[in-house]
Amino acid sequence: MIALKDRQDMVRLIEQAHADGARLHKACKEAGIDVRTLQRWRAHAGLVHGDRRPDAVRPQPAHTLSVDERAQLVAVANAPRFADQPPARIVPALADEGIYLASESSFQRVLRAEGQLRHRGRASAPSRRREPTTHVATGPGQVWCWDMSYLPAQVVGRWFYLYLIMDLYSRKIVGWEIHETDDSRHAVALLKRTSLAEGIHAMADKPILHRDNGATLKATTVLALLHWLGIKPSYSRPRVSDDNAFVESLFKTAKYRPEFPARGFADLQAARQWGRRFVQWYNCEHLHSGIRYVTPAQRHAGQDLAILQARHKLYQRARAMNPARWSGATRNWAPVGAVTLNPERDAAINHGVPLDSEMSA
Repeated sequence: MIALKDRQDMVRLIEQAHADGARLHKACKEAGIDVRTLQRWRAHAGLVHGDRRPDAVRPQPAHTLSVDERAQLVAVANAPRFADQPPARIVPALADEGIYLASESSFQRVLRAEGQLRHRGRASAPSRRREPTTHVATGPGQVWCWDMSYLPAQVVGRWFYLYLIMDLYSRKIVGWEIHETDDSRHAVALLKRTSLAEGIHAMADKPILHRDNGATLKATTVLALLHWLGIKPSYSRPRVSDDNAFVESLFKTAKYRPEFPARGFADLQAARQWGRRFVQWYNCEHLHSGIRYVTPAQRHAGQDLAILQARHKLYQRARAMNPARWSGATRNWAPVGAVTLNPERDAAINHGVPLDSEMSA
């Protein structure tokens, strides 16, 4: 877009060059415009008023959200149950209730216009990190990730220890315990209880258990139990903090929940009560973004297929009722397939490389 004064100066130089014998189209080309542009400026007072595009009155599209619809989106986004949720979680939650108000992008546009589009919740906005390296899961019970995290007590310098095992495919917490001490005996007890609850003894193919290089989880008693259960051990790479990224992300979710005490837990009983509430919420209520916003328990039980199919049908009906609001396909509600901690192993999935080929004991 050329300013009015620049237009006038450019045309004056072109006219002077043309008067001195230069061809008009060559003079325009040297100035960086076309002869048709010069003709349009002269014919439509473009050298008097300048470019009128910024002040043009443009009609609203027929399918634009009405004022009432926009107000409804803002009201829903500010409702108590959605106050700390982004549009990516609000839309599928409404879809499960049979309600379609607008697409996620429409929610984003309306909230941006209202100055409300910002990172919600206690956690800071996510930043890019190098992706981790580990195994691939195509169904529940194939790959487990476990780790230990510190829970602060109200007494400075005192900690409680959260031991947790998560199924990589479904993200479900399949086992957890909280103790006052960091001891390999606790890890052994948790592993026994989780293996019994998940029916490891009846599985033809035992799961892989991926963990970091902490001394507790590498103790001889733990390794002996893994060998006896037939569970294949796998370790993070030394000094690589994101090799167990799914569990680390789960710990972050736990510690930035509103219920997590900012000043620490009063005692072990309080920590365990919080743990029970969090695991129930995470497994059965939390709409996980990595698995198309279904709960880990639903994906673990194979119920996500019916839920995602119902959402797809709802979106198809919504597009049929108002096709002008859809410029392309509806939102992708196809179930998530294989899950990998290592994007470099996508080729291994496609070529059927056995999981044991890169396993370290």
